[in-house]
Amino acid sequence: MRKYLAILLTAFLAALAALLPAATMAAPQRLAPLVLAAASLQESMNAAADAWKAKGHPRPRISFAGSSALARQIASGAPADLFVSADEPWMDDVQSKGLLRKGTRISFLRNSLVLIAPRASTVRLRIAANMPLARTLGTGRLAIADPAGVPAGVYAKQSLTKLGVWNSVQSQLAPGESVRAALALVSRGAAPLGVVYATDARADPGVRVVGVFPENSHDPISYPVAVIASSRNPEADAFRRYLISAEGKAVFRRFGFGTK
Repeated sequence: MRKYLAILLTAFLAALAALLPAATMAAPQRLAPLVLAAASLQESMNAAADAWKAKGHPRPRISFAGSSALARQIASGAPADLFVSADEPWMDDVQSKGLLRKGTRISFLRNSLVLIAPRASTVRLRIAANMPLARTLGTGRLAIADPAGVPAGVYAKQSLTKLGVWNSVQSQLAPGESVRAALALVSRGAAPLGVVYATDARADPGVRVVGVFPENSHDPISYPVAVIASSRNPEADAFRRYLISAEGKAVFRRFGFGTK
């Protein structure tokens, strides 16, 4: 009997040992977080995601669009983990609905607003109060992000209003769904002038900067990041903490962003 029990025990232990590697292999994989990010962050956020992956993490999946569109997606229940807005008001909107995880919101990037023209253009214009922007446009249109809600367009309207030229160019606008749509119009030569972020102009060799809008002509351009309340992915807050770290901010500075 003892010999029989010993044989059974040996067989059981052997079977258990054979199962252990399989159990280890079946351990759940870490899932890549889904990041909803402002369109102006395309190059820099992808670079940050690559750097995060190089540290052994799953590479975040990133969806780029105007901050207004992203905020509406979150309000509609989009299964995302992280939100990075190009302004504070849209993050305020999401937070007011109780859709952000408490204690995770922080502003970490800055930008500036510029007037651009196609690379081959010879247009010159000094940005100042009552500048002849409408005359410079001629029969062309001014490409901007939608001033009804997209941050870059809102900033543009604020600045042009402060400088006293908004009313003169309002009928000549070519509004886009994001700042990158405005950038593309100018880069393709479909619009003689456009208003975008400095980082956008830097990212597209098809445009040149005509001038920089005064910082005091518009609200501070501030990028906040926060974890979405419904997220259950531990990688979400880990990636957020990387973005706001010294190492993460250095990635964005390479693309022309200011950091806080």
